[in-house]
Amino acid sequence: MKKSKGVVIIAVILVCLIGLGYYTSTIMSATSVSQAETDNKVESSGIRLGLDLSGGVSITYQIVDENPSQEDLNDTLAKLEERAESYSTEYSVYPVGDDRITVEIPGVYDANAVLQDLGSPGTLYFIKHYDSEGNENYSYDSASGGYVLNGDIAALLENGSIILDGSDVHAASAGYQNDRNLNTSEPVVQLSFNDEAAAVWAQATEEAYNNSQDSIGVYYDDHFISVPSVSAVISDGNCVINGMENFEAAEQLATFIRVGAINLELAELESSVVGASLGGKALTSSVKAAMIGLIIVMIYMIVFYGLSGVVASVGLGTYTTVVVALIYLFEITLTLPGIAGVILGIGMAVDENVIIISRIREEIAAGKSVLTSIKEGYKKALSAIVDGNVTTFIAALVLMWLGTGTVRGFAYTLMISILVSAFTALVVSRFLNLALYGVGFQSEKLYGRAKERKTIDFMKHRVKWFIVSIVVIVAGFVGMAAYGASGQRSLNFSLEFVGGTSISADFGVDYTVEEVEETIVPEVAAVIGDNAIQASTVSGSNVVTIKMKTLTLEERDAVEAMLVEKFAVDTSTMESQSIGSTISGEMRKNAVLAVIVACIFMLFYIWFRFKDLRLAGSSILALVHDVLVMLTAYALIRISVGNTFIACMLTIVGYSINDTIVIFDRIRENMHSMKKQTPETLAEVANRSLTQTLSRSISTSVTTIIMVLLLFIMGVPSIREFSLPLIVGLISGTYSSIFIAASLWYVMKLHVGKDRLVKK
Repeated sequence: MKKSKGVVIIAVILVCLIGLGYYTSTIMSATSVSQAETDNKVESSGIRLGLDLSGGVSITYQIVDENPSQEDLNDTLAKLEERAESYSTEYSVYPVGDDRITVEIPGVYDANAVLQDLGSPGTLYFIKHYDSEGNENYSYDSASGGYVLNGDIAALLENGSIILDGSDVHAASAGYQNDRNLNTSEPVVQLSFNDEAAAVWAQATEEAYNNSQDSIGVYYDDHFISVPSVSAVISDGNCVINGMENFEAAEQLATFIRVGAINLELAELESSVVGASLGGKALTSSVKAAMIGLIIVMIYMIVFYGLSGVVASVGLGTYTTVVVALIYLFEITLTLPGIAGVILGIGMAVDENVIIISRIREEIAAGKSVLTSIKEGYKKALSAIVDGNVTTFIAALVLMWLGTGTVRGFAYTLMISILVSAFTALVVSRFLNLALYGVGFQSEKLYGRAKERKTIDFMKHRVKWFIVSIVVIVAGFVGMAAYGASGQRSLNFSLEFVGGTSISADFGVDYTVEEVEETIVPEVAAVIGDNAIQASTVSGSNVVTIKMKTLTLEERDAVEAMLVEKFAVDTSTMESQSIGSTISGEMRKNAVLAVIVACIFMLFYIWFRFKDLRLAGSSILALVHDVLVMLTAYALIRISVGNTFIACMLTIVGYSINDTIVIFDRIRENMHSMKKQTPETLAEVANRSLTQTLSRSISTSVTTIIMVLLLFIMGVPSIREFSLPLIVGLISGTYSSIFIAASLWYVMKLHVGKDRLVKK
């Protein structure tokens, strides 16, 4: 590269970095969670923040219907969740007592603006294809690939084209229908109407059937969810909708029909603007910790890697500013789990740069010129970086597909972080490296030379590593069993998982959330003997809401007596009630399913890329190892298991698999030079690969742990409860990548498969 071109590239990169820095600084300065803004119902013009960081609207509904069924209640919750998600992915919808439902939406400060949309029953209509004059009520739109309504609902109601609505539906469920002629079965939606509607349905299906198997459209809210053809006259009010792609599609359609058919009447009981549940300090301290951590990481990189460390630091600065900008531009709601995704991205960005730097140094040590070493370093690092990013990206895609709420928010930030970290490492740093060489930074000393290190015999001690892991994991299960036997929960589940008790009262003082956490929460914790407490303030009032574990009547009385004695609370303003879990069974099931499906997809990808199922299997087993070690930490340290539990697990899944892939990529490369596979040569390959990547594994772990450790040191109590298990997981992920994954592969190569080396 010519010197003039190198100068231009360096100037462009620096100008872009400065511009991005200025842009993101304006975004962060506009991202505010001040109490004044909350009181005045002012929406921040910066990054959208979750309820835990910014506060938002809290609406409680009273179910007017007497003795609603559990199915109706569950479907109502599902409907409210679906509509709340249109405002933010970080909503909370949960039952309160037997006849109330609370909806919390972050970043929205006008309760009246969402009341009607959330509280109205689902609008489900069954519409004839043609009206009485032969005009089409709906038609297929090739541009959108679906059916669209011709006209409006009011007109169709008036002319009789809408034959039934949601209140006429008796039941809707997914099932299978057998075809006796073909001896097969297909997924269908089994639909039934109440007695009054059955006669109307019979007449409508007769008209449609006589009109060459015409259709009847199923319209929910503002779109068609199904337009099935009528293949028979249905006189008993029971029918099926076939043509489903799979059983899951049938389940989804049945759910939409049930949700749209809900006729529970909801009345607004109360609505308020609540403060950030973690307080304004949570975001401020997190941002400060991230900035300090990033500076320390940059200094670390420069000290240990010289000029290459400077290049990596520019890449890290670019990564950070671009991620902040994209989160803002794509209007992604940022919560604690989202912050975890960004932190994981920083770790991956550091890792990618260290991989490249190590490769460049190895090429220089092999006697190649500096310029050739730079080019070859990027070329040889590409496969490890791509494979590591793809496997983590697969996990993020699955989480976005199957996850809900905070899980989906985590997936969005993780996907952005992965793409940006890869771009800065493979594009920005590469151009900067070549440009610096072009302007005169050509001395080998500036880049360093890989030192010849004595190969460490990791495989010799593999049984010891396995025993250590087994002991730790068994200790976790024993601890959970012991806590369960003593009458406690095996894990310290928080309110989000198991629900609890909520006490609201007017304290006569306009507390901030931080003041509540410092003064009121410790007193409540002392009374109930549990620190898993959530507190929030109500904007424009002196009301404080405290949520805690489910209390007995005696415990409630004790808490209320303490509040009167120590805070002079007026008992007439106190209200105690039971609250349900904010993480529904469906959300939990989807989160677990997402992790399982992600692991399966990652298994197949690694198998495809490395052409070795044993290598793929050992990667997933190492990942499971890390999840179980984190579970041990949660069980024995009694860390609260809440919303962030899922995010912590997912973060470590992404981190661990990326770390392992880098080591296995080196094993794959070293295997090519093996002339004959024997137990000794396999052990040598594994040991040499681990030794060659050891410094990179340590550097990545140290820099990532620095970021999380600063969150732990500088964060509020809730942040520390979030960062502690992350530190445990990062250490476990590093340990499993170095000591477990390669050892598992070695054992499998010896004893598993047709080409195993140790014959039975």
